Amino acid sequence: MGSFGQEGGKIDYDKLIDKFGCQRLDPSLIDRVERLTLRRAHVFLRRGVFFAHRDFNDILDAFERGEKFYLYTGRGPSSEALHLGHLIPFMFTQRLARENAKDIIACVFDIRRTFIFSDFDYVGGAFYRNMVEISKRVTCNQVVGHFGFIGEDHIGKYSFPPVQV
Repeated sequence: MGSFGQEGGKIDYDKLIDKFGCQRLDPSLIDRVERLTLRRAHVFLRRGVFFAHRDFNDILDAFERGEKFYLYTGRGPSSEALHLGHLIPFMFTQRLARENAKDIIACVFDIRRTFIFSDFDYVGGAFYRNMVEISKRVTCNQVVGHFGFIGEDHIGKYSFPPVQV
């Protein structure tokens, strides 16, 4: 990949993969997606828009076993409003799931195949237990290191990562 950062320097993808505990998205994984779905992989996979993943093998394993799973995506604490950078995971999830609300609805998702919910209504049970377990194991210093939060940021930014994981 020949991408460049804001200062014009080359982006170190391997460093990003190491920092965030990801794995490189290699051609064999993309081939597996096509074999399991009997469709061409999404253009973002084929063209290398996505270069890394976390737990994608586990999702494909579950799919292969015929198990149900869900894809959970949302907007992170990167900005106050939806921007073009958010559209890429929304479009990809739409294709995979055939699955903020008014911003997502504006993307013209198929209402029969899209389940939009508020954490206020659905956070509970196993989902909430996972959030608590993650919150107990991740330090503020780790969150600051990964997301670049500063002392003036509101507490909501610090509490959001366990919800997204």
